[in-house]
Amino acid sequence: MAATGERVREVVTEYLRLVETGTADQITALYADDATLEDPVGSEVRRGAAAIREFYATVEPLETETRLVELRVVAGTAAFHFVIVTRPEGMTVTVSPIEVMTFDDEGRITSMKAYWGDADMRFG
Repeated sequence: MAATGERVREVVTEYLRLVETGTADQITALYADDATLEDPVGSEVRRGAAAIREFYATVEPLETETRLVELRVVAGTAAFHFVIVTRPEGMTVTVSPIEVMTFDDEGRITSMKAYWGDADMRFG
């Protein structure tokens, strides 16, 4: 049985909040132990908590803002479009990915794929 739509929405909301203000450990805790992460799609697939934590640790020290644009939840899967703004070293980088996440029965993320490329980045 898949996680309920309500639970999936809660996790996506928490995920975006933690990407903005949380730690790599807090974000990683949203994932199942054997989860996969592919960000962006076409890059190396990271598997397991250590690899996922390593990925989010690169974003943790950055000043970050997120804004949900659209969310769809069906059968334990979420597809959502959001905007993420980071400010590394005095510059502003804006990316507008679409992420697809699958969830286990407990509402933990089992896979995440982020769809974006160079054309989706703005620098200012």
